[in-house]
Amino acid sequence: MRFLICFLIIIVLPGFSSATELTIGLIPEQNVFKQMKRYKPIGEYIEKKTGIAITFTILPRYGNIIESFERKKLDGAFWGSFTGAMAIRKLGIQPVARPVNLDGTSSYHGYIFVHKDSVIHSIEGMRQSVIAFVDKATTAGYVFPTAYFKERGVKEMNTYFREHYFTGSHDAAIYAVLNKEAEVGCAKNTIFDMLAYENSAVRDDLVVLAKSPDVPSNGLGLRRNIAPAVKEKIEQVLLEMDRDPEGREVLKEFGVIKFIRTTEEDYGPVFELARKAGIDLKRYEYTND
Repeated sequence: MRFLICFLIIIVLPGFSSATELTIGLIPEQNVFKQMKRYKPIGEYIEKKTGIAITFTILPRYGNIIESFERKKLDGAFWGSFTGAMAIRKLGIQPVARPVNLDGTSSYHGYIFVHKDSVIHSIEGMRQSVIAFVDKATTAGYVFPTAYFKERGVKEMNTYFREHYFTGSHDAAIYAVLNKEAEVGCAKNTIFDMLAYENSAVRDDLVVLAKSPDVPSNGLGLRRNIAPAVKEKIEQVLLEMDRDPEGREVLKEFGVIKFIRTTEEDYGPVFELARKAGIDLKRYEYTND
């Protein structure tokens, strides 16, 4: 099996009735080497149980995962909640399964946070501050804070904040505030909590000011024209991993309890946050400033 850390999809699989190899995209929510190391055992397990080889490719930014489906014929992806919502609305992607975290949840939420030394304690205090977002195609790192600010009267971020910029990953946004390169940061709680476990400074020196509603954790979605038998095989393997000793070891290494079935209805909170942020998912086009 080949696992590639790359920024282009090199295997193109058009529509087919059966497949022996699938290319699955991964969003760049953290350092690419950590991301690949985390997902590799999942791909190996799927291949061993189904005979379907899985090649992972990490996209350079969140929005590219949509472009890859349209232009490069990507077969599937472990979507973030917002990229998943966009893929459902724009491309008709079918959600398959998502993991249950060690705390028993199958969701995550967004944080807006500051350094403990900051004088910022509310949205009013953020005026003319520097804020670090993640990417315009992330729920926690852009859509939630945009909805949060709009609901509280902030109509134009270009003028409300002295500067806003995009870090490209959740861990980078967290460290931007920790290192006082930005005064306000936005990121997902799962990465925040993971870094807090690894680095006590994240836990001790950052203060969360706001939290989003829960949204589905990063789950696998596949394009609609993949053969039903292929989808069923992959879904069955993921949903039954926790019943297999070998599967449980892979899940432990991945840092989750099990996978559960996921449907379009699970993305309801994301659709609602997008609406509040003024985003039309079917027409959403963007570049990160």
